[in-house]
Amino acid sequence: MSVGLIGLLDDIAAIAKVAAASLDDVASQAAKAGAKAAGVVIDDAAVTPNYVIGFASKRELPIVGKIALGSLRNKLLVLLPVALLLGYFLPAAVMPLLMLGGAFLCYEGVEKVLEAVLPHHAHHHEAQLQPIALNARSVEDEKVASAIKTDFILSAEIMAITLAALPAGSIWTQAFVLALVGLCITVGVYGVVALIVKADDMGMVLARYDGASVIGGAIRALGRAVVRGMPIFLAVLSTIGTAAMIWVGGGIILHGIEKYGPPAIGHTVHAATEAAAHLLPSVAGIIEWSVEAAISGVLGLVVGAIAIPVVEYCLSPAWKLLRRSKPA
Repeated sequence: MSVGLIGLLDDIAAIAKVAAASLDDVASQAAKAGAKAAGVVIDDAAVTPNYVIGFASKRELPIVGKIALGSLRNKLLVLLPVALLLGYFLPAAVMPLLMLGGAFLCYEGVEKVLEAVLPHHAHHHEAQLQPIALNARSVEDEKVASAIKTDFILSAEIMAITLAALPAGSIWTQAFVLALVGLCITVGVYGVVALIVKADDMGMVLARYDGASVIGGAIRALGRAVVRGMPIFLAVLSTIGTAAMIWVGGGIILHGIEKYGPPAIGHTVHAATEAAAHLLPSVAGIIEWSVEAAISGVLGLVVGAIAIPVVEYCLSPAWKLLRRSKPA
């Protein structure tokens, strides 16, 4: 074998090792960054099933599929390039944009609370917003559009957390990691959502199992339990999803206030979490997280409560005037 060919094979082997190391690096960074975004992922999985409730069984998976496709477009075609460009050219704009997204989540969450507590006022508020709604061809289109809109904010938070967790390096490595995290999270979240929304159908199949053995009876009992328990589970999940929107939105705004506001605010929050943690040192981490989550939730409720009249009496009328001023 000639020396030149041996050298070429050595070069190919070296390139292969570098490529393998790069892939390992991308996978490792994606795993670490994805773990940091896990809280928002849970919120996303809790929020999405709300948009499928009330539709015929045969439409549930197609709706989940539409939302998943919209989520993937959000992450890969819009948020990924925007995150990279902002991170490179205008990093100072990332947090203010996230705070606006957080305010939207607070608004959406408090609107759902209002609908549960004061349904008459909630219907009046929705009527006032009709002119700014999407021109949906059907209730299904409207639900899908609303879900994708909410997913956009949650996806933006996921991508921002992922980008912030990445070490400085090649923009191409960052792009690959963001794409990998976005793809894996979307498949994972909406795979779980699909299982949740079809659990009652699977329960019906189990309940109709015709085996005469003891195992057959246990399968039927399990199926009946799933069918009876799913409405309760979905109601609980809906409540968790609403609380998650308020908590995540408030948390984003709280971090922004700590960054841009008076230092005393951040110090007060951290002092409160540390003081609570000292009461139970054995579970200090859980206590700190719980106290900060509670503060974020209260802030989210306040921001959402302020946002509702602002949208109803300022943004909605302004949008109406803008639409009327456009030529037919």
